Amino acid sequence: MSGIGRVLVAVYGVLALAAVGRSFVQIVSRFGEAPLAYTLSALAAVVYVVATVALIRSGRGWYGVAWATIVFEFTGVVVVGTLSIVYPGLFPHDTVWSWFGRGYLFIPLVLPVLGMWWLAKHRPREADAA
Repeated sequence: MSGIGRVLVAVYGVLALAAVGRSFVQIVSRFGEAPLAYTLSALAAVVYVVATVALIRSGRGWYGVAWATIVFEFTGVVVVGTLSIVYPGLFPHDTVWSWFGRGYLFIPLVLPVLGMWWLAKHRPREADAA
């Protein structure tokens, strides 16, 4: 992996660390205030960690995991982002994906689009079938 692939992995890694840290603090200190929001933040953290690992690893299996997590991430950002605007009472506190990732400079909205583009351009070869 080189070029934009490395940048993609680095950004996913940083976002994974940020989401893990945020969700941990939220759940430990204030879970009762917004359990849905904080659970979604934890889910986002898991998705970012798995996506980061899948992008680093090679082979068709990891390629499929990368696609699944990135599509799930994009779906989550769009659904939670839309719900946080239409029904703000559902999310009294922000999640990673609230307002389409506004708290993270909209990186959660843009990153999966770049990830899907990169995956489409870098399909594993037959020799990498493992």
